[in-house]
Amino acid sequence: MDGLKAKLARHLMNLSYVQGEVTLTSGRKSDYYFDCKQTALHPEGGYLIGALFLSMLQGSDAHGVAGMTLGADPLVAAVSVLSHLGGCPLPAMIIRKQSKGHGTDQYLEGLKNFQPGATVALLEDVVTTGGTLVTSAERLRAAGFKVGDVLCVLDREEGGRERLAEVGLTLSSIFTRNELLAAARG
Repeated sequence: MDGLKAKLARHLMNLSYVQGEVTLTSGRKSDYYFDCKQTALHPEGGYLIGALFLSMLQGSDAHGVAGMTLGADPLVAAVSVLSHLGGCPLPAMIIRKQSKGHGTDQYLEGLKNFQPGATVALLEDVVTTGGTLVTSAERLRAAGFKVGDVLCVLDREEGGRERLAEVGLTLSSIFTRNELLAAARG
């Protein structure tokens, strides 16, 4: 897996890491931006993220994966497809930011692929405050699911891990910001 992480680090630094002042989803200002979608939508980048997440889920009790649209859409799709190819299928679910507003008026897409009460792993691209993951977990629990593993590509190390712990969730990341910078240099 170290070889996959090294390749992913190069993709992330080349495609997703941008220096310069930006305003984050949380409203905070930052001197860098991490646009993981650029890497997740790249053929090899999406494969690498999916393979690493799938490896992190080995031995877990997850019956599937879910994440908040739009950042997690390519992540849950990659894991689901690779899990099928690997013979241990994990269906994917997409969590909407707002209910659909028509039709079934739901927050969750892909429900028919899951049994009631199933354990679902949450996937996220970037964690800053953890707010998106807290909302995602609340929506899954409200629909009767259990939240298992919580995984992200990049933990910015800005309080998200601690906030998630406050609501009983444990975050695992492919990279922290410092790990990514070190891997890219190495």
